[in-house]
Amino acid sequence: MKKIKLGILDYGMGNLTSLQNSLNFFNVKPIIINTPDNLEHYSHIILPGVGSFKTAIYNLKKIRLIEKIKKIVKLKKTKILGICLGMQLLAQNSNENGHTRGLGLIKFEVKKFRFEKKNNLKIPHVGFNQIKIVRNKKNFFDNININADFYFVHSYKLDPNLRIDYDYATCEYGKKFLAAFNHENIFGTQFHPEKSQSNGLTLLYNFLKT
Repeated sequence: MKKIKLGILDYGMGNLTSLQNSLNFFNVKPIIINTPDNLEHYSHIILPGVGSFKTAIYNLKKIRLIEKIKKIVKLKKTKILGICLGMQLLAQNSNENGHTRGLGLIKFEVKKFRFEKKNNLKIPHVGFNQIKIVRNKKNFFDNININADFYFVHSYKLDPNLRIDYDYATCEYGKKFLAAFNHENIFGTQFHPEKSQSNGLTLLYNFLKT
């Protein structure tokens, strides 16, 4: 793997320990970031997160990371991986607790799972579930089975029913939703790769080697 400088964005929305441990497996020492200072010096950044979309955006604004993230991703083409809530934050907006604007790096909207009562599915969607890799031209899903299992914990999702030119995978929980994607230097996983055993490690490695 080529030499990289990796940062994990810490904005108070999740335990970073398991993610750090997974990255240490590749002998990569991530730096925890909670300030916009020197963010442009990183080749790869990870935006993890669990919890409320609205609170996450508030926290990112409070520590002045919103505009800096958008700038380095759009202009410097820094590689970014959003995980779980972090993937949702890359989208245009969310309807969680009213309308909240996201980072706008991808054109999706975040919406809550809504099911008919007869199907008895619970929210949040928790546990291992099978994905389906739809397209993989840029190597994000290399060495992963087309129907591999990953670990999910979420109540909101991104709808994959758009005409997109991304590499992406879907998952089904009552309805089909976007499980992961790669568009140019922007990556996202609705599942937690750091909790998904060997499949998750492979995906993290694929992100790091890009």
